[in-house]
Formats: sequence, structure tokens, C-alpha cells
Amino acid sequence: MTAKKIIYKITYPNKKIYIGKDLTNSINYFGSADSGIISADFSEEDRKIFTITREILWESTDAPDNEVNSQEIYFITKYQSNNPSIGYNRWPKFTSKL
Repeated sequence: MTAKKIIYKITYPNKKIYIGKDLTNSINYFGSADSGIISADFSEEDRKIFTITREILWESTDAPDNEVNSQEIYFITKYQSNNPSIGYNRWPKFTSKL
């Protein structure tokens, strides 16, 4: 069985998001966002009950890895998860369109 490659969106309790990719569609993988950045947004009390949601935005069983990488960038840009006020992605660097 071929592993499904996915692009996912994680939503944290503060409504900030993280977009990532998983080349194996592991049920146990929740991204590689910077823990220090995320933890700064939550108090010790907030951490006692902490629920996140993972939504699959795109999936493929036959896309080459470079297409998966392109899709990840597309969704990061689409959802602006690289904008620090919206999400936790730090790449590609967010630039305001003012």
C-alpha cells in the first residue's frame, strides 16, 4: 500500500494555525512548529486542557515530493499561516501586501 502524502492545517485553541506536510499520513504527527513560539501564547492554566484540530487540506498517493512542497507553500500563503498574528509558520517569511 502506497502512503498518502498530505498537507494539513492544525488549529490551536487560540485559533492560530499551522500548515504542514506529512509524507506518510501518520495519525500521530502534528507538525514541526516552533514549540517556544506556541508555548508563549498559552499560560500554565491554558495547558491543563488543550485541544487542537488537524484538518487535511490536500492529499495524494502519487505526487512527487516537490509537488507536495509546492502545495505546502501554496496553503501557507493562502491561509497566511506565516503571518504571526494568524499562524505559527515562519517560512516562507510573511510580507505584508500594503
